[in-house]
Parts: sequence; structure tokens; C-alpha cells
Amino acid sequence: MSLTNRILIAMLAGILLGSLLSSVIANNATPETLRLFVNDYLVEGLLDVIGRIFVASLKLLVVPLVFVSLICGASSLGGTSRMGPIAGKTLFLYLLTTALAVSAALTIAVVVSPGSDVVLGGEANFQPVESPPLQDVLVNIFPSNPVQAMAEGKMLQIIVFALLFGFAISRAGGPGERLASFFRDMDAVVMKMVEILMHLAPYGVFALLAKLFATLGFTAILDLATYFFTVLTVLLFHALVVYSLLLKGMTGLAPRILLSKMRPVWAFAFSTASSGATLPVTLRTVERRLGVHNSVAGFTVPLGATINMDGTAIMQGVATVFIAEVYGVDLSMTAYLMVVMTATLASIGTAAVPGVGLITLAMVLTQVGLPVEGIALIIGVDRLLDMVRTAVNVTGDSVVSLVVATSEKKVDESVFHDIHADHDGAEAKEFVPPPV
Repeated sequence: MSLTNRILIAMLAGILLGSLLSSVIANNATPETLRLFVNDYLVEGLLDVIGRIFVASLKLLVVPLVFVSLICGASSLGGTSRMGPIAGKTLFLYLLTTALAVSAALTIAVVVSPGSDVVLGGEANFQPVESPPLQDVLVNIFPSNPVQAMAEGKMLQIIVFALLFGFAISRAGGPGERLASFFRDMDAVVMKMVEILMHLAPYGVFALLAKLFATLGFTAILDLATYFFTVLTVLLFHALVVYSLLLKGMTGLAPRILLSKMRPVWAFAFSTASSGATLPVTLRTVERRLGVHNSVAGFTVPLGATINMDGTAIMQGVATVFIAEVYGVDLSMTAYLMVVMTATLASIGTAAVPGVGLITLAMVLTQVGLPVEGIALIIGVDRLLDMVRTAVNVTGDSVVSLVVATSEKKVDESVFHDIHADHDGAEAKEFVPPPV
């Protein structure tokens, strides 16, 4: 059985087991001893330990993978002065897709009115973490201590240092060539580590989803069904329609092939709810299954995992309309435009802020004069929606990588169209640039 199918089966099995365990824990007729055993030893014990080890193993690879991959990409591009145009195109596309995402979310939410039937009961409590000033965000992109940045996992600082280091390698002559060869070998070794971890993924995915659904259950979805399914609909529309049109219109490549090759990445993203933790799998898929050269993918994918927040922007758009309706506040067209602008620009500066989705939502609500306490109304279903948002974000990272790479003639279309390319860990063939 292929790895993709094993991961999908593990997802379904985890959801079913988690739902069953949730019903056992919540059922008052269940013997107290059995409830304690299920909750303390299975859910909070075995499943929790396996899931946390799996996520920690993924995060273990993020910093070395980003650092090594970016150095390889920057050192191969440094002599051609193409890093500037690639960076410009990438940033523009990420901002464009985020603006489209929040615009679609606001439009559909206004039509559906997800908060019109919700009755506000009691005072909601939510304490937002204050976001840093914009000038601090910009200054903090540049590291004063690259070793400390790696130790703390500050991704934007790692990206800046790796790009500078790779550019210097490309201009250092013989010593640079020897060092570049070392990092290419290192990149192959780190990718092999990713491959080994992917074969253990079904067990980690199973444990993560089983614990989540055992703890949460489906009751939270029923309480906020209109809001939940409105956000879910916009997320699916953006992932399946907007990205497909963007890919087809700007590259001519078939969206169907992209979506079929993204299934393993979606499984990782859905189970971890973290673009950063999914980054090793996303980068490996973009390079080895979609045919994007490392010189492009090594920059676009790590940057996307840091600043591409299309899924979060969709949540912010729907949540803004939802909270406004619950509190009886009529938003003007100017307020809606402010939501679009704030959510789009906030996607760049959220890397240094813990709790990205809810923090940026607090910023958006403050800009349009809505009570921040309304965030407490949606926290119950945010964890489930965060899983889908992450899957949307990694899809956007892959699409933007393909678009930028196509414009730079850095896509091996034979790899993209080969449904068996790097299938479950096969060796990737060397990229040969097409003739200009």
C-alpha cells in the first residue's frame, strides 16, 4: 500500500477512534474506572505522547532543512542576480492571494450572515496578546545573532542569513565551490531524514487526530455550525478554485495533477495544524514531485510557511462579519476595505507573534472598532478550522512556487506530469533546465 493511502487510512481511523473515545468519556453510564483509564492512560497518555513526539520530530528538521536548502538555492542563483526578481514575484503573489482570500471571505460571509441567529449569552472572556509595532517587526527580520535565531526558530531571520550566506558562497570562488558542494551533500542527507520520517507518519497522524477528537468531539461544531461551515466553504473554494485558476492561467499546468500530488502534504498539515511543522514535507513534495528547482523552492516554500496566511485571512474575514452580527454592529464599506488591508499586511508581520490566527484577528477587530472579546465565541471550533487553514496555506505555498519557477524556467515539467515521480521515497532525478 502506498504511503499516501496509509496516511489517509490513519487519518480516518484516528478520527473514528477519537470520536468513540469521546463518547465513552462523556457518557455518564460508563464506569468511572473505565472513563479514567480511557482519559488518563489512552488519550492524555499514550496518544498524547506519540503525537507530541511526531510533531517534535517534524520541527526538528525545519531549521536545518530551511537553512541548508536556502543556502543551496542562493549559492546557485547568486552569480545570475536572479534572487531579487524571484523574491519580488514571490512576495507579490503571496500578498495577492491573501487579499483575494479575505475578499472572498467577506463577500460570502455577508451573503450567508453566519452570526444572525447567534444569541450572545453572558460576557465572553478573551485576553489578546499585544502585537509588536510594525517597525519592530521589520527590524526583527534581520538577525543580530544567527545562531540564536536558529536556536529560537525565528524563521525570517534564518531566511535572511541563509540568503546572504548563499550569495557570499557564489562570489567566493574556489572556497565557495567547495562549501557549496558540502551543503548540497548536506541537503541530500536532510531530505533522506525527511523520507525516513514520512514512513512513520501514519502512526503520528493517527495519534494526533485520535487525541484531538477524543478531547474535542463534534459538539463544538454543532453549536457554531453556520460559522464553521461558512469558513470551511470559503477555504475549500480558495484551495480548489482560486489556486487552480491561478496555476492554470499563469503556468498552463494542470491543477488536477497538483491536487493529486498534494494529498500527503495535506495529511501532514491537517494533523499538525502547523505550516512550519509541515515545511519539510512541503519542500520535499514541491522539489521532487512537482519538479520545482531547489533554487526557487528553497526560497518560496520557507517564506510561504512564514508569511503566507491565506487560510488565516479567510477565517479573519468570516469571523469579523460573524462578530459584528452577534454584537449588532453594522460595518461600512470603508470598514470592509480596512479588514482586507489589515489582514493582508498583517500576514507579513505575524511570524514573531505567538498564536498567529487569533492575534491577527484581534488586530483586525480593533481596526474596525469591534469588541476583541468576541474572539472567545469562536475559540471552540478554531482548532478544527486551523487544521483546514493549514492545508490551504501549504497549497498556496506550492502554487506560488510553481508560478515563480515557471516564470524563471526552473520547472521540470516531465517530473510534474509523472504521477510516480518520487513516489513514496523514490530517488528524484537531477533537474536539467530547459533550453532558453
